[in-house]
Amino acid sequence: MESFDERMMVRALALAERGLGRVEPNPAVGAVLTQGQEIVGEGCHQFFGAPHAEVNALRAAGERARGATMYVTLEPCCHYGKTPPCTDAIITAGIERVVVAMQDPFPEVAGSGLARLREAGLKVEVGLCERRAVKVNAPYLKLHQRGVPFFIAKWAMTLDGKIATAAGDSKWISCAQSREIVHQMRNRADAVMIGVRTAIRDDPLLTCRLPGGRNPRRIVLDTKARLPLDSKLVTTAGEAPLWVVCGESAPREKVDSLKDAGCRVLRIPELAGRVDVAVLARTLASFQEPLTNVLVEGGGQVLGSLFEARLVDRVMVFVAPKLLGGEQAPTAVGGPGVKFVVRAWAVTDVTVTHVGGDVLIEGEVSYAEET
Repeated sequence: MESFDERMMVRALALAERGLGRVEPNPAVGAVLTQGQEIVGEGCHQFFGAPHAEVNALRAAGERARGATMYVTLEPCCHYGKTPPCTDAIITAGIERVVVAMQDPFPEVAGSGLARLREAGLKVEVGLCERRAVKVNAPYLKLHQRGVPFFIAKWAMTLDGKIATAAGDSKWISCAQSREIVHQMRNRADAVMIGVRTAIRDDPLLTCRLPGGRNPRRIVLDTKARLPLDSKLVTTAGEAPLWVVCGESAPREKVDSLKDAGCRVLRIPELAGRVDVAVLARTLASFQEPLTNVLVEGGGQVLGSLFEARLVDRVMVFVAPKLLGGEQAPTAVGGPGVKFVVRAWAVTDVTVTHVGGDVLIEGEVSYAEET
């Protein structure tokens, strides 16, 4: 049976999730203030540059914050960024006890916020619901710990593992309810990525169709700059950001044409004749406002390259009750793959959900240690 502390932290984590897709590259944080068994204030970090969760909770509580307990999903900041230090606001408000789910790996915090609170005489506890807190901010943690974005690989396939027919037709393998979930994911992602083959074959928009939704950056891996100028992606470059990732061997005139059409072109070194996705990942994380989470929607070459580089962190697989057959019909993950089953990329923490007529399988990807 959950304790009161656990219930309050679960509440704070639910509040934190409201900021996903809006606060990046900052972490998603929630905070709850209590007096005894009563909630007197709560808040979350709503969008990048806005007041942090702790400050919103303190404002909601007002004078009732004095002597209260604060439950917060991430270590409070102790430095000046876009907003003043949350530790100062907590101390000034007269909070007596702070329960923190996890420490912040950001170098300017990294335990200093906890130390500041303890030095001021507050009782500080760390680690409650830490596993769930880590999951909520997995993209933020990967960005700071490994210097690359969090990659979610999404695909729809039939029961026999096909993502399209041998003729290249893929509309629609998944049901309408599954596609609605994809739009929800686009609304939360910093970017959605595909390869140029998928862009040419399907001519997608890759925008978010939800009312009030946000369009992610659209990224096309296009080593030779083959993306047609009359494609939906290029012709809508002024409405939703389009980044075309070309190799160093891409013809200058084609690159210039894409730029003139409103595309942002990134030149990335090549590996075995294709864009080096490991270099690309580091590049996406190096911008002033780095990309934190990237939704990858195919095709097989792109997904294969990302798995080979051990960059994919999570999979979302929509399995439709259909059979396509065909030896030449494509599967989701291309590339050379692993040689032995024992070296397979494992999917853990798996959940299975019925979505309309489809089944959604989700899980975290783990890789066997290299020998």
